[in-house]
Amino acid sequence: MLMNRKEVGTVWERKAAEYLEAHGMKIRERNFRCRQGEIDLIGSHEGYLVFVEVKYRGSREMGYAAEAVDFRKQRKICRAADCYRYFHGLGDNTPVRYDVLTVQGEELQWLKNAFLHVRGRG
Repeated sequence: MLMNRKEVGTVWERKAAEYLEAHGMKIRERNFRCRQGEIDLIGSHEGYLVFVEVKYRGSREMGYAAEAVDFRKQRKICRAADCYRYFHGLGDNTPVRYDVLTVQGEELQWLKNAFLHVRGRG
């Protein structure tokens, strides 16, 4: 049975969460959505509140999965992260980290602290 893009994404986000949990992350929330955007996974790891973007590429024909998390995507994730922190009463002094978990074919790679918080509009 063939899966559409959303179904494939859901399967790999579940596998990504399992992978992260097996490596010590406590998943707090999946698929957080607000007006500013969406965050695939939110967890706690090594004293940080971690916002995780999961990117899947079935093959290298579409490029590397990590390349899809460009500056615009980072800014959108950061806006949604700010929204999450606001909704949960977590101030600016909460240690935050932005990770990317890439899936290239069947290979998972966890990029910790993949980018810094991006401010601004546009």
